[in-house]
Amino acid sequence: MIRAVSMVSNDEPNWEQNPESVWVDVLAPTPDELSHLKTIFTFNPLALEDALTEGHWSRFEYYREHAFLVYRTLNPNGKCNDDTERVSIFWYPETDTLVTLRLREVGYLDEVWQTFEPVTHGIEERVIYNLLSRGADNFFAFTDELKEETDTLEESMFQHHKSQNLVKQVFHYKHLIMTARRLVSSARESVASFARHSSLIGEENNRTTTEELSLYLRDIVDLLTRTYESLDSSREVLTSVLDVNLTVQSNRMNEVMKTLTTVSTIFLPLTFLAGVWGMNFDHMPELHWRFGYLLSWLVFLLLGLGLGWYFRKRGWW
Repeated sequence: MIRAVSMVSNDEPNWEQNPESVWVDVLAPTPDELSHLKTIFTFNPLALEDALTEGHWSRFEYYREHAFLVYRTLNPNGKCNDDTERVSIFWYPETDTLVTLRLREVGYLDEVWQTFEPVTHGIEERVIYNLLSRGADNFFAFTDELKEETDTLEESMFQHHKSQNLVKQVFHYKHLIMTARRLVSSARESVASFARHSSLIGEENNRTTTEELSLYLRDIVDLLTRTYESLDSSREVLTSVLDVNLTVQSNRMNEVMKTLTTVSTIFLPLTFLAGVWGMNFDHMPELHWRFGYLLSWLVFLLLGLGLGWYFRKRGWW
């Protein structure tokens, strides 16, 4: 699917005959659509190959034909997972033309498209900034969801019925954080490289708006840096949760072992007495006494209750 909008007016752009001052958005192009685009725009072969490669990480290159940015972010689908969105941006500053290519739907790009308003100059820089800014916001949405999940994990540590799968969940979120950190780091380096080259692009094309774009891009770099640091903090929290959970489980095991030891200690003298009275000697007065059985039970009960009271008093049970 190919759609286009004029950068300077609300009229329907004739971008196929005059590919200037337009924004062309391409979604999952067919071979025929791709061939048609090549006849209108000059694409660097390496850049086009990267744009059409599934799962490519963020990167920026300034080619002779155009500036090229692959921007890969997380998908804010209401779940804390590693689904990603990717947009490839081809910028032709000498003709005020922008081409965005994506292989799948990208939510924030459609939002920018719906709110697009043409102006007299510098619109493509603003579109680029809006796209990158909203993509960075998706990382922030992920970190907010992740914080809520880590808070829930912290609360479940002390609830035995909820802590059974805690270790599995912690490692699941640590894996998500590792993936997100790589995505944020790649996006940050790409945008930072774009910001460094934007002044060069402005000098070559006599544009002053690229200086403003450079400031905006540095703001996005700062936003991505804060996101990266937030992910590091979440990773440390999960590590702490894992350590505390191991401590809690160890304490629970110690309590169980203390209880079992106490019970074994109480039954130890009872077992001894039962073993003594169970010996088949003829000269054992208690064996032939009428109340011997009752006496043995009284001794067992008094000894067991006495040891139990003593252990409870000392705090051993």
